[in-house]
Amino acid sequence: MSQKHPAELVISDFNYDLPEIKIARYPLAERDQSKLLVYQSGNIAESTYQHLHQALPENALLIFNNTKVVEARLLFQKPTGGIIELFCLEPADRYPDITTAMLEKGKVFWKCLVGGAKKWKAGSLFYTTMNGEEKITIEAKKSEQLSDHCLIEFTWNDDTLCFAALLHIAGCIPLPPYLNRNAEASDKDRYQTIYAQHDGSVAAPTAGLHFTEAVFNALALKNINTNFVTLHVGAGTFKPVKAASMKDHEMHAEFIDVLPTLINALILQLDHGIIAVGTTSLRTLESLYWMGVKTFINPDLPIHQIALSQWEAYELAEKNIDAKTALNALLNWMELNKLAQLITKTQIIIAPGYTFKIIKALITNFHQPQSTLLLLIAAIVGDDWKKIYAYALENDFRFLSYGDGSLIWGVR
Repeated sequence: MSQKHPAELVISDFNYDLPEIKIARYPLAERDQSKLLVYQSGNIAESTYQHLHQALPENALLIFNNTKVVEARLLFQKPTGGIIELFCLEPADRYPDITTAMLEKGKVFWKCLVGGAKKWKAGSLFYTTMNGEEKITIEAKKSEQLSDHCLIEFTWNDDTLCFAALLHIAGCIPLPPYLNRNAEASDKDRYQTIYAQHDGSVAAPTAGLHFTEAVFNALALKNINTNFVTLHVGAGTFKPVKAASMKDHEMHAEFIDVLPTLINALILQLDHGIIAVGTTSLRTLESLYWMGVKTFINPDLPIHQIALSQWEAYELAEKNIDAKTALNALLNWMELNKLAQLITKTQIIIAPGYTFKIIKALITNFHQPQSTLLLLIAAIVGDDWKKIYAYALENDFRFLSYGDGSLIWGVR
């Protein structure tokens, strides 16, 4: 750890000029033709995702986030004609995890942002659509008004449909706000990784959008292994840092879902190099280490205390426990608690001053100025983030969710 605690960082130090023209409004026709900036030991090279395997060592392990983007935007029309948008953020606290809530049938409670909230004074909203030849009616009712969102009770007239299926029928893909356009038919496919599996995200793990079967085949031919975690990306990933210093910014918490087989794979791979595909994968992997530290310190840790808070990693750093010990402690704790999978939340914030415990490199897109994701890049490469982003801007790299990406080595 550096002497300066990341909470003292000033977000204005992580600013750069991003012209609108550099933001990719649409993806390229072919996923793996996107450009790839490769940074290592202060040097920058250019490639494409099609040739990613050439930039990686044999026997490395790539970890992907297999969350699936749900059609989280629901548009309801008032009797008077006005449109109310309900953006489904995450399930109510009564559900233990996103998957359980997504499988609810007939009724579910969900935390939502309400667009046009002032127009919705009282009463229920209704939306009608067709599922094949069946007419589906959805009712939305305010259950509770919270500080920055509403708790909405959704009910629908087909008890065979789970909420995930209902969103697929009635909802719209929630494109990032900075694309400044409505979702189109092609976005249902392209704003989704080809390996997406578990419904729950309201934003794509965009580093994975560039991967194709051909890329995976090339990796396998070089004995580069792949594995998966699940972190359901929340709308908080777009939350701007409005506070001057990070100590006044509340990091968003997100659900993670991890199997013991993944943790075992990490233990076996620690000496060969683990590469996170996307910041969500990275946050999950690093969170597993700190959760392991917590269970090493207290093997009887209650299940509800395993979740990781914003600054907890920095508070635990003085314990100086090696990664293999921490991950084994986490496995033992899961076995003790008879957990077939680890489902919890992480609020970890990774910024300059953070010491990486699991990953050796990161594959990621180019991120917004003054964002927590840019802080994460700076945690890996220090001030060289400015060099990387200046090069990308000067050499026609496309930015943000549908843009190009980078392979960043430098984790110390």
